[in-house]
Amino acid sequence: MLARGVGGTSLDDIGASTGTGKGQLFHYFPGGKGELVSALADFQAERVLDAQRPWLDTLDSWDAWERWRDSVLAHYGSQPHWGCPIGALASELAGRDPSHAAEVSAHMDRWRGYLRAGIERMRAAGALRDDTDPEQLALAIFAALHGGLLLTQTMQSIEPLRAALDGALAALGSQAA
Repeated sequence: MLARGVGGTSLDDIGASTGTGKGQLFHYFPGGKGELVSALADFQAERVLDAQRPWLDTLDSWDAWERWRDSVLAHYGSQPHWGCPIGALASELAGRDPSHAAEVSAHMDRWRGYLRAGIERMRAAGALRDDTDPEQLALAIFAALHGGLLLTQTMQSIEPLRAALDGALAALGSQAA
């Protein structure tokens, strides 16, 4: 599914690539392909977030933000497929499958929430100006991250992601107290 998308992957394809039959797939995923897509989204979301830990959980210093950036670059630079599996699922499912799209969107919101919480901690500690809007700044950083990931995928290079994250951290730095 990561290589061909949800629409381009059948249960037969999944069975062939995993060495399982449809009976075994339906044993573990009685809801069929939809349940499998949900499980894949959950798995990939945790995998992506875990790759950013411990920095994602403690974005409370300039150093933590730099380490977060480095962990994002290391994770996506080591992947066999360019781009973000969560972003790819969200993009594919957005107009086609509202229930799964909402599920994937919730993963994206949770990820963005970690960034917002880090900005709130930095503002509360006096490292950012009092008038910093954590929601807007987190959205800008998240948008830069995913724009960088999209360009990373299309250009087959980690450099767009590096440039996007550097720009995002520059925007964060512009709010320094």
